[in-house]
Amino acid sequence: MARAGFRIALLQLKVGASKTQNIENAVSKIRTAVADKGARVVALPECFNSPYGTQHFPEYAEEIPTGETSRSLAAIAKELGIYLIGGTIPERCSVNSKLYNTCTIWSPEGTLMATYRKIHLFDINIPGGIQFRESDVLTGGAKLASVAIDGAKIGIGICYDIRFDELARLYRNQGCDMLIYPGAFNMKTGPLHWELLARARANDTQSYVATISPARDASAGYIAWGHSMVVDPWARIVSEATDGEEMVVADINLKIVDEVRSQIPIFSQRRTDLYKTDSIP
Repeated sequence: MARAGFRIALLQLKVGASKTQNIENAVSKIRTAVADKGARVVALPECFNSPYGTQHFPEYAEEIPTGETSRSLAAIAKELGIYLIGGTIPERCSVNSKLYNTCTIWSPEGTLMATYRKIHLFDINIPGGIQFRESDVLTGGAKLASVAIDGAKIGIGICYDIRFDELARLYRNQGCDMLIYPGAFNMKTGPLHWELLARARANDTQSYVATISPARDASAGYIAWGHSMVVDPWARIVSEATDGEEMVVADINLKIVDEVRSQIPIFSQRRTDLYKTDSIP
């Protein structure tokens, strides 16, 4: 039986100093995506309620699902009857008081379907380019997260996670048809690797890949590259933003996933007698 799919909207949002205004802007744009574009799934960028920076994370952090941002996302998902990939927010865990960079996923009933804490923290040092250490403030997650949406299985990663093909491979092993990465690449790594990595992970896993960036703000302490995009299982760019506050809309056709995997059957051709990618139980 042929599988269908759904329409997704990626919201490349402006992010300012006011958490409340950032949330209100996100909610407004979610309404537009559903009313004007008929989106069934809406995805937000990394760190959409807070400026991106280790100095900001403690101030903007909140608990999930009781915090201001979670309550707003739950309410709009329920009101509109959509699936909502809630970008990421700085999360303060009530159990251990640690901070995480966390994605929430909400159902059309407004329930929290899953949370994903960024596994690979962004610690890099490019002389003359950029130096950044998320691990100075954040703790890395330890669990994958996937959700079922309208016949598709979707795996979640966050920004730097996209560089690790092993994570994408684990999601493919779990039967995922699509990978979604809220992310905020910068002006050094964005031009070099943003499109490359999205297309590479799509090609590796023969899955749809969506990457959702904040809009670029040249006055910010951390300047995002933008260029949110949807890539299909052939590794073709289906739709792409530039650098401003924009919406990327694409129809996810699961028949294409099945087509690619049938015609180029790398999954069954892997020499797992020689190599394999396994998660630790």
